Amino acid sequence: MVDLTEQERAAMRAALKPVAELMEEIGWATPLAGLSEAQVLTLIEAAVGAFQEAMAASAARASTEIPF
Repeated sequence: MVDLTEQERAAMRAALKPVAELMEEIGWATPLAGLSEAQVLTLIEAAVGAFQEAMAASAARASTEIPF
């Protein structure tokens, strides 16, 4: 397992909503093996995209002040 930073953990939590919205459309009872390739790729795209957006937003909020 990867040793995630708190920033990365927060970005993963931010990715939950778009993935959950897609799963709502697909159907929560659908097993992963029952998903089409297109559905899996869409889920991955939603998760990665939301993660990247959250990381970028977090970086933009980070202080650019030099600590000395």
